[in-house]
Amino acid sequence: MSDSGNCYKVKLTLEQLALPYHWVEVDSARGETRSLKFLAMNANGKVPTLALEDGTFLPESNAILNYLAHGSRLLPSDRLDHARVLQWMFFEQYSHEPCVAVARSILRYQPSDSPRRAELPRLLERGNQALSVMEQHLARTPFFVGGRYSIADIALYAYTHCAADGGFKLTDFPAVSNWLERVKAQPRHVPMPG
Repeated sequence: MSDSGNCYKVKLTLEQLALPYHWVEVDSARGETRSLKFLAMNANGKVPTLALEDGTFLPESNAILNYLAHGSRLLPSDRLDHARVLQWMFFEQYSHEPCVAVARSILRYQPSDSPRRAELPRLLERGNQALSVMEQHLARTPFFVGGRYSIADIALYAYTHCAADGGFKLTDFPAVSNWLERVKAQPRHVPMPG
């Protein structure tokens, strides 16, 4: 689903590593992830799901990023730096994405009279807390781990770069804004469709 940040991070990793792939668009909003065919690939019924050449399927965006980046410049081999990449990816899935992405989804896909709009103040509060953690870290270093670009940056970039769609003011986070520009300047960067 091209409009999903979780899918976009996989596409960005594939492109930046120049890996061959075939993209199959699946629209979860139209129930395509609940089909028997899709559920056989991913019982959780969510995108993205990576289909490997041997017929194996790998769901969960950050697991896919780790799989794709294994042995590449995007995943440090140093034990502590590798763990720090995972630390930021866990942060992305637990503290960042549930607020930033959900606020974006509500404003983008729910009608203006949706009861889900009542969730926005809390999502904005918690999302701004996550952005503040990122701001403090990025004020000291150009990228999240070891001073170099990694899949931790890709994971956090996916929904941060479009956080304004969820009502977040990125101008309040200058270090984050500067980091977004550094990520955008990476070789083989592709924009998120939509």
